[in-house]
Order: sequence, then structure tokens, then C-alpha cells
Amino acid sequence: MKDLKLFLGFSLSVLCFPLFGQPAAVISQTEEGNPRQYAETIQASDLNRHLVTLASDEYEGRETGTVGQKKAADYIAAQFEAMGLEKRGADGTYFQPIAYTAENWESIDLQVGKTDFRHLWDFYSYPAFNSDVPLATFNEIMFLGYGIDDPAYSDYDGVNVRDKAVLIYPGEPKSAEGISFLTGTSSESEWSGNWIKKIEAAYQNGAAVVFIIDPQVQKTIAAQRQLLLNPRFRIGKGEEPENKYANSVFISTTVAKEMLGRRYKKVIKARDAILVDGKPRSVKLKTNCTLAQDKRVRQIIGENVLGYIEGTDPALREELIIVSAHYDHLGKKGDDIYNGADDNASGTSTVMEVAEAFQEAKKAGAGPRRSMLFLLVSGEEKGLLGSRYYVENPIFPLENTVADVNVDMVGRVDEAHAGNPNYIYVIGADRLSTELHAINEKMNANYTHLELDYTYNAEDDPNRYYYRSDHYNFAEKGIPAVFFFNGTHADYHMITDTSDKIDYEKMAVIGRLVFHTSWELANRNKRIEVDVK
Repeated sequence: MKDLKLFLGFSLSVLCFPLFGQPAAVISQTEEGNPRQYAETIQASDLNRHLVTLASDEYEGRETGTVGQKKAADYIAAQFEAMGLEKRGADGTYFQPIAYTAENWESIDLQVGKTDFRHLWDFYSYPAFNSDVPLATFNEIMFLGYGIDDPAYSDYDGVNVRDKAVLIYPGEPKSAEGISFLTGTSSESEWSGNWIKKIEAAYQNGAAVVFIIDPQVQKTIAAQRQLLLNPRFRIGKGEEPENKYANSVFISTTVAKEMLGRRYKKVIKARDAILVDGKPRSVKLKTNCTLAQDKRVRQIIGENVLGYIEGTDPALREELIIVSAHYDHLGKKGDDIYNGADDNASGTSTVMEVAEAFQEAKKAGAGPRRSMLFLLVSGEEKGLLGSRYYVENPIFPLENTVADVNVDMVGRVDEAHAGNPNYIYVIGADRLSTELHAINEKMNANYTHLELDYTYNAEDDPNRYYYRSDHYNFAEKGIPAVFFFNGTHADYHMITDTSDKIDYEKMAVIGRLVFHTSWELANRNKRIEVDVK
């Protein structure tokens, strides 16, 4: 970042004229209050310095949870500290740590008598809600109605299920007229659609395993196949079921009949009796079944990196503008390093330079009036998880967050603009706020003169880019968001996405547009409104 030596000591009052019919953002200051000079500090050479570092082999593709990602987080934090940005992360740091967990079955086996039943055909089980079972044999099974334990109706009253296998139906008991025996009305209770509540109750009553009859088992498996076979990383340390849930297996009616043998009609009779008078019935039956469950748990720890600049206006500083990008990428696979220069060392470098421009303005006494959060997130390549974690665990109240300005892939030129780098795709600006869209257009017309391409902002865009970067988690919370994007190219998610292919001059101009749009959002008198439903 070049030193600011423009017009120092030269006093000139500046009146900012109204935009789009809004009252003027009255910032009567010295020439240091002119945003153009701070935007001009965003230079290709500085962007190159950051990007070449982040996309180097030393950082090994920055996959979340790896040493390379930690190095990238440390680098960003060091830059924020050198700039003088405030620390608002955990324990007085720039970091917001996040656990990501994925669980899947290594093996799962269910045998009844001499019949081996097939997982994802005859039965299914969610690994996140189950503990490992090396091998369990059950000679008895307790039919326990609907597995409900509620003051209004309890299948557990007077029944000992400790260390036993339990068989239950889904849903809740209702009369022939459709009246719930729990609510006394046609409305269902929370037990009806919440099977997790049932396995919690089973755990609290000491049951070893709950077999839940699913009359549409194959339809459910088809709908849940991706989750059951290829679970993605999820935020948090997982359900940690050992101290929360009884193990649970969803079974077909065929499996249930095999478990109960010739006496399954006794269970049908007990169920029908419950539906007549709303009184729980249990049936203990002999069985012969074994269950073995072995799961694989993968857990990684990532970090969001947050740099903060407090606003200068006492009336507006509680409001917040977020400028975001993800700094993680795909990592290293064998000897191949996915450096992720465009995706998204380009956006990360841009956000750092925008942060420094704002900090220079702050040091010169020129604003910003609202507070700024520069948010570099991990976990994007795992499913936008870092930004989702932030909106679910915000450092600053979401109701005070005015807008998110997101930068993801801004260093290359796509095929549609070959030979013309003077463009940027703008996505999402008008989805929630027409003011945000108008501000961005005005800032571009005044300062950067890029071609603003709205191709990927179309509601029917088959690429669905609006839903595929971190701004979307803010938009989903009702916060206006704009996403700057250069489009894809042949090196997207390939080992050939390297720093030598980046157009740094193009990046600098886009960075200045990001700055100017963010500056206007931060300094206007009235916060932008959500006016699109």
C-alpha cells in the first residue's frame, strides 16, 4: 500500500451531493475525506504481493483444517494487525474458530434369525445420531407403541426398557376422527414429526436401540441417499450421540415382521387398541437379531478471520457494513496442489486491500461513519460453512448489519469477455434492495467505469451463482448483499489456477469499485432499506 501524501495539511470543505434522491451524506472534511484518494491506494503491486503469497505452494491450497489454511489465516491476521484493525475474534484475536464434522458408516449390519438384511434397501440409519456398536445381540424386543414420553401420553409409563431393544411406530396416536391423544385436537404434537425427540426419550429411559418402522422405507432412502451415503461436513462437533441418543435404525415392515415372528399380530392388536382409547400398550416378545455399527468420524477445525474498524459517527457506528471473501480452497491431493489463485486468493487479497484503504481513511480522520467488518471465511468449499457459521453466531447483531459486499473470483477474464478485462459480473445487488443496486451502478459510473454484467443475476440462471458464494448466507437472513465475480474459466478448480495467470490491474479496478460501493454504504445518512420481497 502506497503512503498517503496527498494534500496533507491542505484544508478544503467537501459537500457530498445527494444520490438517487437521498439526503446528502454530509461529510464536511479536509481533502482527506475524498474517497477517491483512498481507493487509489488499491494497487496491482499490493494485490500481487498478497495473492502470490496465498496461492504459493507453501500454503498447499488452503483446504479448511489443514496446515496451509492455518498459515493463510495467520497471514491475513498479520496483515490486519499491521494495518491496525481491531481484534474482535475469540480470546482477543482476529479468529472465529469453527469445528466442521462429517460422519459416515464404515459398516453396518443387521441380521434377524438367519437373514441378513441390506442397508439402504431393507433398513437405514443416520450415523450422526448413532454410536458405534461392535456387536449387539437381542433375544427380546419390546414393542412400545409410538415411543412417546410426554405428560399427556407416555409409552414408557410402568415399562422397563433398560438395555433392551425397542420397536416403535412413527408419528403419534390419533383417534378414528383424526384427533391427537396428546393435543386433544386435530393438530399434531411435536412428537409426530420429530423422531429425534423419540430417540432422546429412549436414551433417557435406558433403551439400547430403537427400531422405527418406516412403511415407505425405500422412498425415504431414495430421498435421503446423498445424506446417507456421502455426508458433507457440517458446522459443529456433530451430535455427539453417546450421551444424548439411543441408537436408532429405521426398518421396513418386512424386517419388523421377521423380528416379531408369528406373534407380530399381537403387536398390531396392541397398536389398534391404542388408537381406540388412547391408552399406551407395550408387548414384550422373543426375537433373535444382531446389530453391528461402525462409523467414521472426520472432524476439522477452521477459522474465520475478522478485522474491524469502528465507525466515527456516534449515531451510526452501531450499524455495520461487511466486506467478505473466502480464503480457503481445495488443498493438496497427492502431489497436486490446488493453489486457488483466482478462487479465491483474488477475493481475499482484494478485501485486505479494501480494508487497508478504509483504515487509511480512519487514520486521517475521514471516516467511515458506520463500522466496517472485513470477514475472510473458511469452509466455503465445504458448502459455504464459514459464512453460515458467522450468521448463526454473529460477532455483531445481524439487525445492525446493513449489507454484505462479497468478492469471489475477480482476477481472471472469462471466455465471454476475452480481450476485454474491463468488466465484472454483479450478482444479487437488486434481490433485496434496489438502493444497493443503484449505489453500485452510481459508484461505477462515477469512479471505475467497468462493464457491469448482470447475466448471472438472472432468476433463471442455470448456474445458480447467486446461491453459491458466501453473500447468500447473509441474503438468506434478509441482509442486502452484492457478489462481485469474474466468471469461470478452464482453470476453475484445477491445479492450473495459479498466480501467474491473474490480471492484477483488472483486480485493482474491481477493488476500487468494492471500496467505493462500501464507502457509500458506510457514509450515507440513511441506511439502505430492504424493499424487495
